[in-house]
Amino acid sequence: MQALVLTEPGKFEIRDVAVPMPRPFEVQCRIRAVAICGSDPEIFRGDLAGEWPPSYPFIAGHEWAGEITATGEGVLDYHVGDRVAGEAHKGCGTCRNCLNGRYTICENYGKPETGHRHYGFKSQGAYAQYNVYSINSISPLPENVTFREGSMGDTAGVALHGVELSGVTPGGTVAVIGPGPIGIISMRLAKALGAAKTIVVGRGGRLAAAGRLGADVLVDFEKEDPVDAVRRECNGLGVDEAFECSGAEGTLNQAIRMVRKGGRVSLLGVPPDSVVEGVPFKYIVHNEIAVFGSRANPNVNRRVLRMISSGRLRVSDLITHVFPLIEFEQALDTFVNRREGAVKVVVEPNGKEKD
Repeated sequence: MQALVLTEPGKFEIRDVAVPMPRPFEVQCRIRAVAICGSDPEIFRGDLAGEWPPSYPFIAGHEWAGEITATGEGVLDYHVGDRVAGEAHKGCGTCRNCLNGRYTICENYGKPETGHRHYGFKSQGAYAQYNVYSINSISPLPENVTFREGSMGDTAGVALHGVELSGVTPGGTVAVIGPGPIGIISMRLAKALGAAKTIVVGRGGRLAAAGRLGADVLVDFEKEDPVDAVRRECNGLGVDEAFECSGAEGTLNQAIRMVRKGGRVSLLGVPPDSVVEGVPFKYIVHNEIAVFGSRANPNVNRRVLRMISSGRLRVSDLITHVFPLIEFEQALDTFVNRREGAVKVVVEPNGKEKD
């Protein structure tokens, strides 16, 4: 098969490699669509070499959808030809967190001998024509959901998990910091779950895109203080929930000061290690503000795919560019540099999906 192989930090090439075969409780999948994630450029540059990936050569990619082409021993609920969408995490299944359903924070993270997998980060990923996955890391893809839309299930699941941690106040107001794919989907999910007003904070083309894609109020942080602007939309009281989706320096403090007394903040954006932010400790205590860290998308993929299938959550209009695997370099450049208004870029390793 053809695969996009990272050969060393900052270098990759298309190679012919052996097709992986499924072991017990795994399935082999033909990868039909892979969406480029915001973490992928770091991996390709080698910023996290030794951790993500642990060694070279390596195949990255984790936001995917496809179809099953072979099943391993013990697989009963999936069959050849089934359409599925994947997620990156598979916990060990036996640690305290996994037993509580929190497998994205598995206590045996990075220990493959325990059964842990982190596809596209620690374990081989989806920028290839085929890959193998644990049955714990796939979900059935509804027939009316395209493979391209299915590859958005991971991004949408990350948003849903973060939104669910804090909750959404029916009839309330939500602020979203960072109008990237996760931020826009978080905004849409907040509306679907009952928020009456959504305020999106950002700048440039992506802020404008948030307006076209459903935000009620836009705040350009380059033109006005975002905390003041958000509070002004709430009669000075603050929003019920704030979703930080950028991981940028300073935005944690902003989110905390945007919410009302008793408000809730969910942190969906992943900052670089260099961002170490002090918080208004007394302000949080006196106003009983809850802050939730959020990692990935545990236990939400089937629900988010059903939301896409039912039309309650639209993701197709976030996919602005599609490329074959052979043109991955152009696809990555389009995503990183947001060329032609790029929001989400999808790669198709096995050819174009029929419209």
